[in-house]
Amino acid sequence: MENRSLFKKITGSREALLTFVLLVLGIFITVLNPTFFSPVNIGQIFRNNALTMIMALGMLCVMLTAGIDISITSTLAFAGMSIGMLTKYNIVNNTFLLFVIAMVIGCFCGMLNGLIISKGKVAPIICTMGFMYIWRGMAYVVGNSQFASGEDVREFAEFGKDGTVGPYIILIICYALFFWMLKWTKFGRKIYAVGSNAEAARISGINVDNTLISVYTMMGILAGLAGALSVSIYASAQPNMQYGREMDVIAACVIGGVSMSGGRGSVAGTFLGALIISIIAKALPLINVPSIAQNTVKGVIILFVVIFNVITQRMVDRQNLERREM
Repeated sequence: MENRSLFKKITGSREALLTFVLLVLGIFITVLNPTFFSPVNIGQIFRNNALTMIMALGMLCVMLTAGIDISITSTLAFAGMSIGMLTKYNIVNNTFLLFVIAMVIGCFCGMLNGLIISKGKVAPIICTMGFMYIWRGMAYVVGNSQFASGEDVREFAEFGKDGTVGPYIILIICYALFFWMLKWTKFGRKIYAVGSNAEAARISGINVDNTLISVYTMMGILAGLAGALSVSIYASAQPNMQYGREMDVIAACVIGGVSMSGGRGSVAGTFLGALIISIIAKALPLINVPSIAQNTVKGVIILFVVIFNVITQRMVDRQNLERREM
């Protein structure tokens, strides 16, 4: 009976389930490489994947409204290249101001997405696919066939260089802010309401269009922030930066239990999903998986975790239905 009760506790909470998956994954990796979870490696996991973890928060809000944004890494590149060129030519060198400029650029990109999706009634996947090419192209236009090297961004790179706490502080602030917003604010409840049933939300007095514009704008701001952080952490700005990594952000949300149809998901689940993605990416080279096979192995693990999540979620829904019937 106690074992059954423990099983129900684990499967009754998505976060508890993900923690269990994370624990099993950690044990498996530790058996293959006992030094994997050293303090240095753990620090590297968070530092090198801070961009994915931060953008996952914006994607969480977008997906809660039953939307998606695949233009985020292009926005990141556009914002990152813009501040990279500003530092390269000594136009702006203040670290705080560079972060603000990158977030303003991201805000503009995200707001355009939100306006076209909400007011123009364009499908999110179509709108953001178009901007994915536009913003990536703008990153090349801004660079004008050039890039910002480590020497060009030397002062700005001091913020995110290995051994500094800047990236970790930004990560903590972002998660604390979004946890508070989604759990305890009226705006957070509106996001969930719009994703659960947009028409019912509209009838109840929620401005659905403004909510959509807001979540895509937040996504853009976080993508711009990630662009600045990328330049600082990796000490370079290139037009192809973080190319294709939007799939990691989406996968982190899906693994974390965010529903593609909207209305379901949490900050804690998103963090755990992003952490699982980060650990997998860090572990594969260290357990001697050939580089040519790493994406395949990563995809298989992600698919397994998602299927496991879906099955257990159905069990939870069934248990909840049984309780209501009783």
